[in-house]
Parts: sequence; C-alpha cells; structure tokens
Amino acid sequence: MATSKKSAANETVHEQGAPPPFTREQELKALRDMLLIRRFEEKAGQLYGMGAIGGFCHLYIGQEAVVVGMQMALKKGDQVITGYRDHGHMLACGMEAKGVMAELTGRRGGYSKGKGGSMHMFSKAENFYGGHGIVGAQVSLGTGLAFANRYRGNDFVSLAYFGDGASNQGQVYESFNMAELWKLPVIYVIENNRYAMGTSVTRSSAQTDFSKRGISFNIPGEQVDGMDVRAVKAAADKAVAWCRAGKGPYILEMQTYRYRGHSMSDPAKYRTREEVEKVRHDQDPIEQVRNRLLAAKMSEDELKKIDAEVREVVNAAADFAQHDPEPDVAELYTDVYR
Repeated sequence: MATSKKSAANETVHEQGAPPPFTREQELKALRDMLLIRRFEEKAGQLYGMGAIGGFCHLYIGQEAVVVGMQMALKKGDQVITGYRDHGHMLACGMEAKGVMAELTGRRGGYSKGKGGSMHMFSKAENFYGGHGIVGAQVSLGTGLAFANRYRGNDFVSLAYFGDGASNQGQVYESFNMAELWKLPVIYVIENNRYAMGTSVTRSSAQTDFSKRGISFNIPGEQVDGMDVRAVKAAADKAVAWCRAGKGPYILEMQTYRYRGHSMSDPAKYRTREEVEKVRHDQDPIEQVRNRLLAAKMSEDELKKIDAEVREVVNAAADFAQHDPEPDVAELYTDVYR
C-alpha cells in the first residue's frame, strides 16, 4: 500500500496489489447478488422500451460490484441512501425484486405504492432511505442519518452514495464540514463512472482524484477499483471500522463504469463504442467473479444454473409488475405532508 499523508486523519490512500481473496461462499454470494442487479436492470430496460415504465430510468449496469461489495461490510441497522441510479442499491439492501419492479411500472405493490417511480423508493425495514432525484441532496440527508446515529449513541454507519457529477455540488462540502466537525459515522461513496450525464470528469472537475475531496476537512479518502468486488469489500471494511470507532467520516472513490447511457433517453454519443467494449472485456465485475470460480474448478453448468435461477426471479418480478393493479385514485391524498 502506498500512502501519502499530511496528518493521521488527513490522508489519501491509493491501494496497490491484489485485494484479499474471497472464500468460495463469498464469491458465490457476490456473483448471485451482482447477477440479480444485472438481469433486473436488463429487464427494466426492456420494459421501458415497451412503454411499461414511464418517466426517468437510470440503469446500474456495469457498476454492480460497488454496492454489492459495500453491502458485504455492513450489519443490520446500518443505513443506505443514494441518488436516482438506485435500483441496484435497493436490491443489494435486500428489497424484493417484485416490489422494486412494481414501483417502476407504477403499481400498488411497489415500495412507494406506485407513486414514486424509479427515482423515489424507500424501505424502512431494509434501512434504505431513497432514491433521490435532486443531484447531491442525498449527501446531506445521509449526513443527517449519521447525526441521528451519533445522537442515539449506537454504532450504526450511514452510507451516502453519489456520483462524480454530484461531487461538485455545494451541499456536499457543507455536509463534509459538519460530518468531520462532529465526527459523524458516515461513509461518502463516490461512484465515479467517468461521466456526469454526458460530460467527462476531465471537463467538469478541476480535481479528478475524488478521494482528495475531503482533504481540507481532514477527512481521509481512498481510491478503489470499483469493478472488483473484493477490492470494494476490503475498502468498505476499513471505512466501516473507522466510523464505528468514532473517528468520523470516510470517503471512498469507487472507480467504476456504466455501460448504458446516463438514462434511457441518452444515446451516449459522447464516448466511443470501443471504449465501452474495452471496459466490458477487461474489467466486467461479474466476469471477474465467474473466471475466479471457473479457475477454482466450478463448472460452467453450475454457473449457468445460478444465472437461470436469477433470471427466474427477475421474470417473475416483471410479470408481477405488469399485472399488479394500479394505485387507487384515493392514493393521491395519502402520504402527503400538509
């Protein structure tokens, strides 16, 4: 590990070398969880094209290792909050595919009763606090969750996910300042997928090493290979331990990549097909796990069986989401603050 420090609490760590290996059970869990997200998002894209899903829809295809690896380091009671590219986070938290897909199609069996859609789902039972359409808004709210944990005297940790584009929003830095000032147990997970909507980070950010964004607040940060679920889990373990020990916030820059456009309406003409295919070929998070399992003498048939089981879950969710009744008109007047 190569580390550059200005003080013990003001460091940017750049990981080098192979991450700690997974057990067979961890590899299989990571594979299944990432496959569920991948197949779910592929199906959501199909339903959107058929007109079954309206409004905005931002797919998580390519970034699965980030949320799956982070979730492997958490315990029951820890909280998660994110932006509008949120389906993968919901599934990783344990929310059911049927409820998530039903929300996408606006049905009463959805997690927000069909009234929130793709960007606004919640699950108190799974400690998932959204799904937020306003860029960067979840960072302040995630900091607030951490404040509540500190106030209550528990050892729970809040994860606030946001992207490279949201990293330039003002409320992010107000949150950083408050979190470090009060030593709040929050991990800021910056999912750097290289493009803020259609703008490359090199065109929009003066500092493209997002792990350094907390330096002026004395918040430690680390760059992580967000395409390798093992590297994500190792970094998450370190950050979670830091927060549970009462040392304050931590920043993890996940260097990842989305294969699809920013949203379903984005043709992604700002990058070449060759660029996308190279990442798919060289770094795909699911293929990395598959290859390691194959090298450990797991058969292709066993891996195909796992994929088939996941597809069955997703197909059942899609069927439910297209046949579940729409919300009653009276729902317009429920869950409304006056």
